Formats: sequence, structure tokens, C-alpha cells
Amino acid sequence: MKFLWPEMLAWLAAVPLLIASYVLLLRRRRKGAIRYSSLGLLREAMGPGDRLRRHLPPLILLLSLVGMILAIARPTAMVTLPSEQQTIILAMDVSLSMSATDVDPNRMTAAQAAAKSFIEEHPPNARIGIVAFGASASLVQPPTRDQENLLAAIDGFQLQRGTATGSAIYVALATLFPDAGIDVESLAVTGGFVRGGERARKLDPKGKTEPPKVQPVPPGSYTNGVIILMSDGRRTTGPDPLDAARMAADRGVRVFTVGFGTAAGGMIGFEGWSAYVRLDEETLKGVADITRGEYFYAGTASDLRKIYQSLNSRLILERKSVEITSLFAAAAAVLVLVSLVLSLLWFGRVG
Repeated sequence: MKFLWPEMLAWLAAVPLLIASYVLLLRRRRKGAIRYSSLGLLREAMGPGDRLRRHLPPLILLLSLVGMILAIARPTAMVTLPSEQQTIILAMDVSLSMSATDVDPNRMTAAQAAAKSFIEEHPPNARIGIVAFGASASLVQPPTRDQENLLAAIDGFQLQRGTATGSAIYVALATLFPDAGIDVESLAVTGGFVRGGERARKLDPKGKTEPPKVQPVPPGSYTNGVIILMSDGRRTTGPDPLDAARMAADRGVRVFTVGFGTAAGGMIGFEGWSAYVRLDEETLKGVADITRGEYFYAGTASDLRKIYQSLNSRLILERKSVEITSLFAAAAAVLVLVSLVLSLLWFGRVG
């Protein structure tokens, strides 16, 4: 448990002072009491139960005071609640490196199978959209709850040259915020790369399209949507993924990233040519960190399936920090009421 206003806990220092004052008051009353001929007979008549009842209402009242002080400090606790996610965007790499056969039968087939499993087990209240990215990124299935359409979109993946990871994030954001004015086409050619995977000279700064200005919100605070991005290679074209991640963070959108394949990299061949591909874990971790998401590494098809299952479970039930001030305030009020009732029942008076 944590506190939003921990400085208010300083009032707890008053508790031992109140206890000391109560003990001092009892001693003064004892000195001014009428002297009986036999104090032992009085103690025997009272019994241990009566002596306990004498101090119980003040003790309960003291506990209520502690509860009030804790409530003023605004306590929070991590609790598991049903997720509020309404839209999940799956952004999947369809670059040529996904044809590598280091995963049986190949990376693309394994990724498609894992994504299908995710869709079949997805939270019932959530819509899923699918973005495919290679040399460019496109929304191949708008958010929907129709499993048949989602599965058909995954089966229709076509391999492309290049890896535009940043473009995938921009397309996903434009899908989550259709009225935000995110110009994906303009943003897709910023950052010193051009489509087709070839390096180019730095673009003219005057012609660079800036993302639309928004009032930033705390990263990870958007609860109506999330992006899950899976890639097996390094960005070769399009905008910087970290720039796209900052835009997502400004809108509070979390991006969970999944690195699929070997970190050491390897060679792939296609239509008579070959290329060296390598997983860029550093960038994927950076995207997740900026957006308050999480990075996962999958070296095998089994790993990838388990990661998707874990994400599915997380999006159904999610641990959140929740303020529980009202619980402490209610408990304090109940204790005050109990103390008053016991005083009236046992002594016919309050206090």
C-alpha cells in the first residue's frame, strides 16, 4: 500500500500523545475518587470483564482516529480488476525476414498461428484491429469483434521488403484516434529514410511533417486501447519507432512489444538474393519503456504463443493502483459509531 499524500501521516505522532493523556486522566480520577474501606472488594466486584469494558470504547475511538488519518493521506493499493481495454491493435511484421525457417515451419506461419490463438481467446468486450507492416504499414482489418474477419485478415498476409516499424505505430494510433488528424502518409516518410528500404539523404527539415500537437497525458493512462507490436527485424525504412512511441506516450497509449527470432540474426534468401537480418531488441525495449508497456522476447513458436496468452490474460484482468481512501474513511466512521453505541449500552452516556 502507498499514499498519495504521505506527509499527512505525520499526524500519527498524535496517537501516542493521546494515549499518554488518557493514562494521565485515569490517574487523576483515581486520586480524586472516594476511598472505600476495602479496595480489594471493589476490584472483586468489578471483575476483569468490567475493567475491560471501561477501556474498550476509548480504544475503538482511537482506532477510528488512526483510520481517519490514513484516509487523509489518500492510500492506494494494487488490486486486480477487469480490464477496461476496448480496442486492441495487433501490429505484425510481414517483412521478408519472416520467411526464415529457424522456426518450424517458418516464422510467418508460427506468428500467424499465435495471433489466431490470441484472437480466439481475446477479451469478449474488446475489439481487435490488425496492422501489417513491411516496407509500409496498413490497416488490414479495422477493429472488430468478428473472429472470422480477423482470422481471414491474418491468413491474407503477404511478405514485403523492408521493415517500417515506426509507420506501424502511427497507423495503429490513427486507428485508435480516427478524429485526431494523424496524417500517416506524411509521417511515414520522415526521419531520413524513404520507402523501399534504401538509405537516403536527410529530408529537408522545412518539408518534414510534424505530428499534430496534443495536450500530453501521463504515459500508460489511456484505458480504452492498447497496441501489441510484434517484429523479428530491425527498422529499415520509415520514421523512427521511438518518435512514434513518444506520440503514443503523449496520448497515454501503451505499446507492448514482442521480439521474435534470434538476437544474433541470420541470413535469409528470396528470389535469388540473400540478406542478413537481426532482431533490434534495443529499439523494441525503448518503445515499450517510453509508453509504459512491456517488452517480451520469443525465440520459438512456443514462446510466442505463451506471450500472446499472457497478454490476453493481462488484458482480461489487470492489476491497477486504486485509491482506497473511501474504505478507510468508512471503516473510521463505523468504529466511531461502535464506540458510541458501546458507551451508551454499558455506561448510559457517551465518553
